Amino acid sequence: MKHFLYILFVFVFPCVNVLRAVEYDVVIYGGTSSAITAAVQAKKMGLSVVIVSPDKHLGGLSSGGLGFTDSGNTSSIGGLSREFYHRIYEKYQNADTWHWEKKEQYANQGQGTRAMLHDEQTMWIFEPHVAEAVFEEWIADMKIPVVRESLLDRAKGVKKEGTKIVSLTTLNGKTYEGKQFIDATYEGDLMAAAGVSYHVGREANEQYGETWNGNQVGILHHGHWFKPGAVDPYKVPGDPTSGRLQYVGDSTPGVRGEADSRIQAYCFRTCLTKHPENRVPFPKPAGYDPADYELMLRVFDYGWREGTGKFDMIPNLKTDTNNHGPFSFDFIGENYEYPEASYERRKEIIAEHIRYQQGLLYFTANDPRVPEDVRNIMSPWGLAKDEFLDNGHWPHQLYIREARRLVGEYILTENNCFGKRTSPHPVGMGSYVLDSHNVRRYVTPEGYVQNEGDIGVPPKQPYGIDFGCLLPKKAECTNLTVSVCVGTSHIAFGSVRMEPVFMILGQSAATAAVLAIDSKIAVQDVDYAKLKERLLADGQRLVHESKDAKK
Repeated sequence: MKHFLYILFVFVFPCVNVLRAVEYDVVIYGGTSSAITAAVQAKKMGLSVVIVSPDKHLGGLSSGGLGFTDSGNTSSIGGLSREFYHRIYEKYQNADTWHWEKKEQYANQGQGTRAMLHDEQTMWIFEPHVAEAVFEEWIADMKIPVVRESLLDRAKGVKKEGTKIVSLTTLNGKTYEGKQFIDATYEGDLMAAAGVSYHVGREANEQYGETWNGNQVGILHHGHWFKPGAVDPYKVPGDPTSGRLQYVGDSTPGVRGEADSRIQAYCFRTCLTKHPENRVPFPKPAGYDPADYELMLRVFDYGWREGTGKFDMIPNLKTDTNNHGPFSFDFIGENYEYPEASYERRKEIIAEHIRYQQGLLYFTANDPRVPEDVRNIMSPWGLAKDEFLDNGHWPHQLYIREARRLVGEYILTENNCFGKRTSPHPVGMGSYVLDSHNVRRYVTPEGYVQNEGDIGVPPKQPYGIDFGCLLPKKAECTNLTVSVCVGTSHIAFGSVRMEPVFMILGQSAATAAVLAIDSKIAVQDVDYAKLKERLLADGQRLVHESKDAKK
């Protein structure tokens, strides 16, 4: 009888995989948008694939609040990445998708492009729940098994034989064997557990012959810095013995261009609305302390008001609200531990980010010390009631702007982005501004508060991302590709780290993995000519064609 029940369970519920290890051709670790395009591509090429996701929800930031897409030059986006934005477009052609406004009323504003491009049938701006629905339907259509909330055993869960990964095991004891593996996480946990080389932090400018890497003290881009000489850092102004205000660090300015282990700040991309029927007032988080936001008051004191206008509109009268200003959503300096931290510590860091950011929203909308004009703007806003239903209407994904980065067969640098160096084997393109958020807040020699690390420098044109950026060194691992934490310098990653690019690289990583399986070779030995041929056949865009060239 027990034997019968075992057979019944395995064959009637094959996607559960709780009773035994199962072998797949391709095992993907991650629940990001990149993981999904990788899985879809592997399945389209005829191989078996499984997504082992540490997350409950699929899509990462694309379904976690980042609906105002950092699209860059959309002509560089092809393949399954473009198909995702086409599927979004199709969703918004349905009148039932428009709950709080009509399609004709939507402003159709995007980031560098119109939100909805009818001639291309793509839509680049969208609501979180619509993106998640697209991902879920895509996976269902392709009949791809997904194992959710399954954390890799980072200590002993990766079994290797020589340079090949044989299997990965999650903390609940389930094992997934494969011929090829793809790390599609924001953190790079699989590649780290597999023993491949990686880097955390900013390299010195001299390491790769760059200008915008390393310490950027004195460089003030965007508007995410304090007016020079305007904000005193001390609890009692002018008195260093009173101690620094909360979230003012103790580092010295240092020297521009020098290396450090710091990473750009994280935050949540919040979905807000002031539509009364869909609005939830900003919650007052547990542990809320208005003293945490004294720096914000001092910014208001010198007249800064730009942050109250940073509401990037997405459909149905909602926003994708991001960091904006010297003291804003970015929890500067509070994420340094995250890339290497234990799962327990990461949960604590995420909880600290939630408390800080929810507290900031509550503070600016309610605290009587906040200028009345600011409170009048902020108080009508709230969280969108129809988003993130199982998480208190708060995004389920922290914006991991940067964590580990692979040190493998090729390192993309700012010189690639600026056209001074060409990737010999492109498997996709990037085009967004080289964009690093601030990494720290310190006291200047003159005794004032300042931020450091925020950089925004545009590339010359769309540039190729090399196949080698996805590959560990051959001596370290021969059946792993990396589609998110790819091999770049810190500042080059500031351009690469966009959701459309992660989807592009997910497709390319899977294509290489399948070709390696078919030829029974190391993924590093895949013939680039064959890889390029298949990528182009599947709609990837690998080389920028200027308007002059088309003429």
